[in-house]
Amino acid sequence: MNCGPLNTLTVSPNPGFGRTHRYDLAMGRVILVLCDGLGDSAARLHMGYLEHLVEERAATRMTSRAAIPTNSRPNYETLHTGVTPSVHGITSNLVVRRSERPNTFSLAAASGLRTAAVAYSWFSELYVRAPFDPATDMEVSDPAGPVHEGRFYFSDDQPDEDVFARGATLVTRHLPDYLLIHPMGCDNAGHENGGRSAEYAKVIERQDAILATAIPLWRVAGYTVLVTSDHGHRDDGGHGGTGEEVVSTPLYLIPSDGHGAGDTGRTVSHLSLAPTVWAMLGLTDRPHDTAAPIDLGAGPD
Repeated sequence: MNCGPLNTLTVSPNPGFGRTHRYDLAMGRVILVLCDGLGDSAARLHMGYLEHLVEERAATRMTSRAAIPTNSRPNYETLHTGVTPSVHGITSNLVVRRSERPNTFSLAAASGLRTAAVAYSWFSELYVRAPFDPATDMEVSDPAGPVHEGRFYFSDDQPDEDVFARGATLVTRHLPDYLLIHPMGCDNAGHENGGRSAEYAKVIERQDAILATAIPLWRVAGYTVLVTSDHGHRDDGGHGGTGEEVVSTPLYLIPSDGHGAGDTGRTVSHLSLAPTVWAMLGLTDRPHDTAAPIDLGAGPD
């Protein structure tokens, strides 16, 4: 790492994440990595790098309880609006429409912050336009919209490496204040092989290895990184119910300054994640009917 002019630095990233890049240092940047289908116990077993950060107290770990029904589209909206499906109205995967609630993308954009996403097409339908049309919606550059830079895919087996690489590209080219990175590999493996399968574990370990390369660079760029999921998977594959294996998801908070609280043993709600991100971004005017941000200084509940 070489120091540059005031408030900038030069980073030489690891192989696979591009050339040397210069970053303007600023507080309040957030990357949310939403590992679709990643259960809490599976993350604890197979996310070796993230658990290392927790052990070293360079990260904070909690369990986040998903809203029910534990399906993807409703929880995408819950994680970005801070309210339950009965309030935001995305009650199943079959409800295909734009979000009608204040959400992380719209609130950040309205405050003059830069937003970006590399995510499954359902996120495009929620926060860009619906229904998704690959011809027009796979790549979005819209300074006037809620998602300023969007890279959306529609195949469930989209390689996670491609999703993370596109996210890294958005960081180096646009330095968004809020970036969503949404890989689908865990969910795809869980559906095909089950939540206790070797295939499911292998995908989790691969995502963890990618994060081990990316997170140190993102921290240097001034990002707090949050890693969580929308739901877990049953042993035989699938989700949507109320069992512990689908409701319990991990929540890792990796601050840019490297000072975490370790494994807190706490359980928080999915409803708290959006308000927490808003607070980290400096968005103090949150909707009145949402939960409070997570108290990162609190001990076990």
